[in-house]
Amino acid sequence: MRLSTRIALAVGILVPLLVIAAGSLVVRWVTADVTHRQDVTLRQRADRLAPDARALLRAVENDRENAVRVRETKLFDGALDVGVRVELPGGPVAAGPQPPPEVALPENRRSGPVTVRSGGKAWRVITRPLGATRSGASATLRVFQPTAETEARTALLRRRVFVVALFAVPISALAGLVVAGTTTRSLRALRRRAAAIEPDDRERPDVHVPSGVAEVDELGRTLADVLGRYDVQTARTRDALDTASAFAATVDHELRGPLTGMRTDLDVLVGYPDLAAHERIEVLADLTAGHERILSLLASLRALAQGDLADAQSFERVDLVELAHEAAHDARIRQPGAEVEVVGSGEVRVDGLRPGLRLVVDNLIGNALVHGRGPHGPTPIRVAVEAVPDGVRIRVDDAGPGIPVDRRAAVFERFRRGPDSPGAGLGLTLVAQQVELHRGRVTVADSPAGVGTRVEVVLPLRHPAADATGDDGIRHDWLTREPEAVDTAK
Repeated sequence: MRLSTRIALAVGILVPLLVIAAGSLVVRWVTADVTHRQDVTLRQRADRLAPDARALLRAVENDRENAVRVRETKLFDGALDVGVRVELPGGPVAAGPQPPPEVALPENRRSGPVTVRSGGKAWRVITRPLGATRSGASATLRVFQPTAETEARTALLRRRVFVVALFAVPISALAGLVVAGTTTRSLRALRRRAAAIEPDDRERPDVHVPSGVAEVDELGRTLADVLGRYDVQTARTRDALDTASAFAATVDHELRGPLTGMRTDLDVLVGYPDLAAHERIEVLADLTAGHERILSLLASLRALAQGDLADAQSFERVDLVELAHEAAHDARIRQPGAEVEVVGSGEVRVDGLRPGLRLVVDNLIGNALVHGRGPHGPTPIRVAVEAVPDGVRIRVDDAGPGIPVDRRAAVFERFRRGPDSPGAGLGLTLVAQQVELHRGRVTVADSPAGVGTRVEVVLPLRHPAADATGDDGIRHDWLTREPEAVDTAK
């Protein structure tokens, strides 16, 4: 059932009920008011007739027949439209409208008016004691007022209330339908806009248009927020599918070369069993290098795919000084003789993904160890972590040959590797991806020492909150397309 129909039915039922309830109260109040005025009149008549009734009683006791007739006439003339009954020891004297003599009446005492009924009729009766006679019997004056007129007015009023309630049913239902239709117009418009939404329509109109109705506007804003979050989740699902597809295609393309080389080396070992020892050692070294390259490539691609699927909801507080010391310690273990110095003390915490930030520091140190070699071997690596006004800064300096200015942006692109590089060409791409994920920036410059390279990463202390739709504004396509231009310093 439509909401407007429900409102119309509710109004059509409620309004007549309210009319009947209000009319019943009005009928009761009117009846009570008319009865009160009738009782006031009845008391006044009884008070005026009481002296004539006592005079009649004295005339009867004195046995004066003429005086009795005169007193009766005067008493009955003064009664006007009310009934009068004087109960005397010799029998009652009555005139005017009143119930039959056999109807029980109130006791002989001064009290307020009461109602007596007989034969479908009703009277208001008031009793006035006239005192005791000489014989000791009591005499009573009773004054009667018919209630037919009052009851007729009450019945007429009830009928009018019923007629009004009867007419109120269709009128109120129609009015309720009109009001409900006007009230739900904005809700119907919202429903039409929501029904017109296509799942893949990225340029759909805004489902929420202010209507001036608070409840409908709240519903519209809520629906817009839900659709926004749905769009974000749909985009992330699409990114995840694209990432999986790109991962498979990239693995197929990038592993073909190393696997082909390893197959060639294996063919040489199998085809030439009498190969010289030094040549066999060279072939085995090539196999080992190819194997390590494949492992490095798979690990890097996995990290790149995980970075595309990461979001800010998994962030935690991370101490970068502690993390840099851990990365330097592990680098010295992996490469004995490496000189890696960490400059920074205390705690410098940021909001971030601990594995991602550890990957940034590991790759920067690893890149400096591989490409920062001098003429006489590895050069000292210096890692500095410090707080700056706009966040936290990480600097990694080496004393190697440096990176030419025209190649600094390219080092962050996927699979960019030098001719002598043993890696997969994804180390700095992973750095750029994680820096982007943490809303930071990365720059490449010359080392202040005059030789070597400085890579600087600046991260905000607090990660900006996602908007109301859950969109964190972070790229999730590092594996599916080339990174955007990276900020560099000359």
